Amino acid sequence: MTLSVNALRAFLGANPAAIVAELTAVRGSSPRAAGTFMLISAEAQIGTIGGGALEYMVIDRARQVLRDGGHEDSLDIPLGPEIGQCCGGRVDVALRRVTEAQAQELVGRIEAEKAARPHVVMFGAGHVGHALAQALSALPLQVQVIDTRPDELVGFPHDVETQAVAMPEAMVRSAPQGSAFVILTHDHALDFLIAAEALQRQDAPYVGMVGSLTKKAKFRSWYLSEGYPAAALERLVLPIGGAAFPGGVGDKRPEVIAALAAAEIMVHIVRREALKIDARLATEQMSGAVIGR
Repeated sequence: MTLSVNALRAFLGANPAAIVAELTAVRGSSPRAAGTFMLISAEAQIGTIGGGALEYMVIDRARQVLRDGGHEDSLDIPLGPEIGQCCGGRVDVALRRVTEAQAQELVGRIEAEKAARPHVVMFGAGHVGHALAQALSALPLQVQVIDTRPDELVGFPHDVETQAVAMPEAMVRSAPQGSAFVILTHDHALDFLIAAEALQRQDAPYVGMVGSLTKKAKFRSWYLSEGYPAAALERLVLPIGGAAFPGGVGDKRPEVIAALAAAEIMVHIVRREALKIDARLATEQMSGAVIGR
């Protein structure tokens, strides 16, 4: 699970004596990255550093530290046959008793991580919109739902932002850098306006619209007649949720569409993030080569 500030505070309130276990170094294959942490008390834990034998070992050691009245410890764990795992890597784990100052530092880290999450801007608060917002809210994303109908913007997960606006298409331009856009309003003409705006955002990792192949053909005809570039149409995903099953799954229940679309959106976002990391590393390597000369 991805820890929230509220969950962290609630855990520490119920378990004032706790250990934070953090992966401080990862070598080779590991179930989680360096910096991942979990909290462990005498009878409970929250978060995960990867599960399996690794996590059981860490939990046991953390509880031993608590029983002994200790304040810190460390582990160097090979993720191989020695502990019954087959990742093949190796991790260093730091165990530290949680102090008030450290609790605040963890809160800061969680808030910073949340602020850096990719944005998904959804247009439309209908049945599919509700189901998709529910699916996306469980992922490390910042989700916003926009609709022209204030009465429809109810019943969404508490961490999903909602906003009623008269001209949703204008919201595309002010969306944060790198936002993904999902279009599923009650009005096809409005869908088209929003999609046309979204396709102008070259930084968007995903632009998807709910609908059918017939709707896609109609949008294409309208889009080109308005003078927009044909090349941009290659970036439009319509219908949403069909990437894994190009022929369709034949199931139009909102929850099924939402599950497929959520996976599809996440794949596009992760691919864009990976490309950004690769580009940054390449730039750093080139800079290093120049400096080295």
